[in-house]
Amino acid sequence: MSPAADGLAASKRQAELLKQEGNSFFKKDRISAAIDAYTGAIALCQNVAVYWTNRALCYKRRNEWARVEEDCRMAIHYDSHSVKAHYMLGLALLNKQELAEGIKELEKSLELGRGAHPASYMVEEIWQELCKAKYIEWEGLSKMRFSQLHKLNATCKEALRNYNSLDNPAADVSEEHLNELDEVFRKAAKADTPTEVPDHLCCKITLDVFRDPVITPSGITYERAVLLDHLNKVGKFDPVTREALEPHQLISNLAVKEAVDVFLSEHGWAYKIR
Repeated sequence: MSPAADGLAASKRQAELLKQEGNSFFKKDRISAAIDAYTGAIALCQNVAVYWTNRALCYKRRNEWARVEEDCRMAIHYDSHSVKAHYMLGLALLNKQELAEGIKELEKSLELGRGAHPASYMVEEIWQELCKAKYIEWEGLSKMRFSQLHKLNATCKEALRNYNSLDNPAADVSEEHLNELDEVFRKAAKADTPTEVPDHLCCKITLDVFRDPVITPSGITYERAVLLDHLNKVGKFDPVTREALEPHQLISNLAVKEAVDVFLSEHGWAYKIR
């Protein structure tokens, strides 16, 4: 091995040791020491994404969101499939009130996380944060739509009165016509009125709206992470039919997933965490 190769290998080993030290410091809540260790690892091997995400996690603990964003962007530069980098970048952007971009990053991290470890705690954490952001987005849009509809309703009523007065200046618009107009606008606002999520879009175990639905050989659809947890901790059988069931038999229910996506896009209130 050449001297250059020996030096590179030594740098990699030293960087890994510094990462391990940083992990130990982080567990002991010695955040400054952890940052120093991860910074040393980055100085030795800056192309390793995990060093950047580990340091970003330290900055996140300190609520230093600008630095979280910087480190996560560097991590993504070296590894575009880093779940943690996209997740923390999403949180940093939300902290800057960049809602649309933050949601985009959270959605990317959720997609990557589901592909790698569908039942992991982090996928659940990402989903919770995404739901909060999507609900906030819906609230803002809903208030704007309500204001627009209210103004349009008032404008329509005024136009109706003006039209009616052309034939008879003393006459007023009938109560029936005004009620009909109110009904039209009530229906227009229906999508923004919270109700109940349809049963076929909810998991039979959690009773919550599906996130990553899978169908079993018995034809029943469950939330993937919940069903995998059941198979791992309770037993290899279908929770409803009690038929034998193995993880490899689960198939993504794309039809239900698409139906859920459409429903949530039209009824953002359903993102509210129970």
